[in-house]
Amino acid sequence: MSPVKMIRGASRVWSGSTARSVRAAADELVLVSRISNGITRLQRTMATKVITPENLNPNLVKLEYAVRGPLVIRATEIEKELQKGAQKPFKQVIKANIGDAHAMGQVPITFIRQVLACVALPELIKTGDFPEDVKKRAEDILDGCGGRSVGSYSASHGIELIRRHVAEYIARRDGHPCDWNNVCLSGGASAGIKNCLQMFVNRVDGKPSAVMIPIPQYPLYTASLAEYGLEAVGYFLDEETNWGLDVQELQRAYEKGSENSSVRAIVVINPGNPTGQVLTRQNIEELIAFAHKHRLFIFADEVYQDNVYDAKSEFISFKKVLTEMGAPFSGMELASFMSVSKGYMGECGLRGGWMELLNLQPTVQAHLYKTISAMLCPSVLGQVAVDCVAKPPAPGEPSHERWLREKAGVLRALRERAAMVVDAFNSMPGFACRPVQGAMYAFPRLALPPRAAQAAARAQQAPDVFYAFRLLEETGICIVPGSGFGQRPGTYHFRTTILPQRDVLRTMLDAFKKFHEEFTREFS
Repeated sequence: MSPVKMIRGASRVWSGSTARSVRAAADELVLVSRISNGITRLQRTMATKVITPENLNPNLVKLEYAVRGPLVIRATEIEKELQKGAQKPFKQVIKANIGDAHAMGQVPITFIRQVLACVALPELIKTGDFPEDVKKRAEDILDGCGGRSVGSYSASHGIELIRRHVAEYIARRDGHPCDWNNVCLSGGASAGIKNCLQMFVNRVDGKPSAVMIPIPQYPLYTASLAEYGLEAVGYFLDEETNWGLDVQELQRAYEKGSENSSVRAIVVINPGNPTGQVLTRQNIEELIAFAHKHRLFIFADEVYQDNVYDAKSEFISFKKVLTEMGAPFSGMELASFMSVSKGYMGECGLRGGWMELLNLQPTVQAHLYKTISAMLCPSVLGQVAVDCVAKPPAPGEPSHERWLREKAGVLRALRERAAMVVDAFNSMPGFACRPVQGAMYAFPRLALPPRAAQAAARAQQAPDVFYAFRLLEETGICIVPGSGFGQRPGTYHFRTTILPQRDVLRTMLDAFKKFHEEFTREFS
């Protein structure tokens, strides 16, 4: 409302206030005047700004990232309210919205932290009580740092020694050679993914470039595509076959996307986020053949490759399958991504990751590396964590037994909690939860009463968002609505992590069950 209209509105209040005192009406006019003056000052201030909502990059306006959206902001506010003594029907906020293992109580791997300590404070190599292999590793890494300090810049694509160790890791994993020159270290997998997406920012045959992404998907992809002005072409995963790939659905999505865009790449997340599936070799071969047929660049997001819990499932890299399919598939362009944020490590805050580039045209790869150089280098401490993952303590070395025991313990606990979450949701009326074969999440489907959808419409929220906000306010549990990841129309899901420690997870699931029963009764 303009200041003039507000003054006129106040005048009407004055004329209709015969039942009130003159003093009260005068106070109202003073208040309106102050508001009017404040708006005028704000308008003058806004007029002096170079960047305004009207001339801001429209791609930034479109960008959304559900994992850290309004629900998380509200969860943080509730935490502060609890700290100030606010009375709630719960004692803590359980942030089941994000895969942050250490924030949920996972203990760091000792070998990684010891090496980090020694490279950060080299005097500990001589004075600290650390195993010899830790000291040797720290010395080797420091030899690769300018001035023997992790405070110096590294090469833009990472320390050569660590890139070589990553190449050795990939070769051991797949049984096929890996050229370390094709390995690039990054600030978590996300930075590498975004660097590669930038290669597609161009119009082809007069159409904007597009990238196929799975639905449900990790919101990094829709956010990054929006940021770069690229089109997203969603292909639905098949919930009935435990979120498997279906070639007919891939073809449908490709044809639909090609009507107005030039579809140039396809993303696959394996093990799946948010869906927790592990692709079979047959599924991987089918996707590779499909990508070859349509000349698509493959993004293989494989950051959860250590997180496989189902005894009948096995992680197989896209690089391995593509290579073993032979020509012409073995010559396809592929970028695969790994991170120290997930797996058994959970070192999210260190921002360490890598990508392997396969079969890129040399000039194109040179331009990509040039672009990466403009960002100077990824965190050197993150690179150190990468080295510890790519080259863990070997059998016979002092740290090996402890590293193996800690790794096994983390993965065993995750396996137990994965089963615990699936069993709990499948025991609740109105829920259907597919097995969590891998990764760190469950993506249950829930049935919402019609009256709940009506209440959501009145609140101007999607039904699953409405449900999630009610859950947060009444239980302190923060989840991510399925609409933030994408889902088939007419279905409702949410993503929850399996990361809370066992006692907290049991508390969370019990509170979830009680809330859902009460919510269903209220809106039935």
